[in-house]
Amino acid sequence: MMQKDQAGNVAQVSIELRGKLAYITFDHVAARNAMTVGMYESLRSICQELAMNPNIRVAIFRGAGGKSFVSGSDIAQFTSFQDGDDGVRYEEAIHDYLNPLATLPMPTIAVIDGMAVGGGLAIATCCDFRIATPDAKFGVPIARTLGNCLYPGNIAWLAAHLGMNVVRRMLLLAEMIPASELLGQGYLLAIHEADQLGKEADILAERLAKLAPITQKASKLAMARIIENQLPDCQDLIRETYGSEDFKNGVTSFLKGEPPVWTGK
Repeated sequence: MMQKDQAGNVAQVSIELRGKLAYITFDHVAARNAMTVGMYESLRSICQELAMNPNIRVAIFRGAGGKSFVSGSDIAQFTSFQDGDDGVRYEEAIHDYLNPLATLPMPTIAVIDGMAVGGGLAIATCCDFRIATPDAKFGVPIARTLGNCLYPGNIAWLAAHLGMNVVRRMLLLAEMIPASELLGQGYLLAIHEADQLGKEADILAERLAKLAPITQKASKLAMARIIENQLPDCQDLIRETYGSEDFKNGVTSFLKGEPPVWTGK
């Protein structure tokens, strides 16, 4: 069933099975494929179903419209937050939505046109391989935009794939990192022009599909468990951030299209 956002625009995650390959599309073009709660729930359901399908050897994720992978999460939902506990519940929910993707038994590929920001960066990082267009940019600029924070599991996952120094630039300096830098760093497997990106994804998927599936499953799930082992309890930090006046002002300013003024309160 087609999902729509509050403005009536298409906002859905769809799946198409083609033989042993699954193609998952983030379709919220009006908002550069920003994820609504309904889209996150669909992503979780799709990944849970894929995990039970032994016929699917590779899953390929891509944003609709050719200009963005996923530009983040729907900001309007934050206007209903009352206190820091709402933030704790939200960040734990995001972890719950993305964990089935990170632990899929088959290899996964993120095909990135344009941007992978915030929740989009998290989704791309949950995939095993990433290919992108030359103009793609990656980041979590919440220190400039909303004034919220990330779940520790999300930070651990980003740090494992990007390195802590790059994550510091993303989170503390609010930098958007270009594809060329992340190619050299190893986060991206390859860069291709937009008109070749789909073809190259299929070539990579076919290469992966020829290899031993149980070995692939054991290898990627072992790496996932290593990353998530002994995560610290950071509820106090999340509660303080989402309960702050800065966060409330950040959301209001973002929705008005105005720069926020940070007070540290």
